[in-house]
Amino acid sequence: MITDVRAPQEPQQPYGTAYEQMLEKVRYEGAYPTRERAEEAVRLVLGGLGRQLTGDERVDLAACLPLEAARVLTAQIPDTQPLTGWAFVKDLAARSGASLATTRWDTGSVFAAVTAHASADLITRILDQLPNGYALLFGRAELAPAV
Repeated sequence: MITDVRAPQEPQQPYGTAYEQMLEKVRYEGAYPTRERAEEAVRLVLGGLGRQLTGDERVDLAACLPLEAARVLTAQIPDTQPLTGWAFVKDLAARSGASLATTRWDTGSVFAAVTAHASADLITRILDQLPNGYALLFGRAELAPAV
């Protein structure tokens, strides 16, 4: 007689501790009512960032982030035409159906958590790669290019 005997499974935490902490930081920064709302923002914004970043900056940022966040970032194929910071927010708003103000808020909340995981040097390299308008989204001053 063949039986299907399975060992009892231990309850598994759906996410790693580092990702849970990242979600809590986003929840706090964005004043979101639930962790689920914070996770929606993380998935939207990191997915969008994954469509903008290429090269070493993309790889280095993924290495700094919790595994679940890195997967969201790297699952996206980079766009051939990078978006300015404002176009990035408008694109995310169109994809999510949220207002521009809400999407801008989500972006700032998620990027605040990203900067907690990445070095200041890496964020500078990312900003150097991206078109104008991202510095403010990362909570930095937008510097005029050198002439």
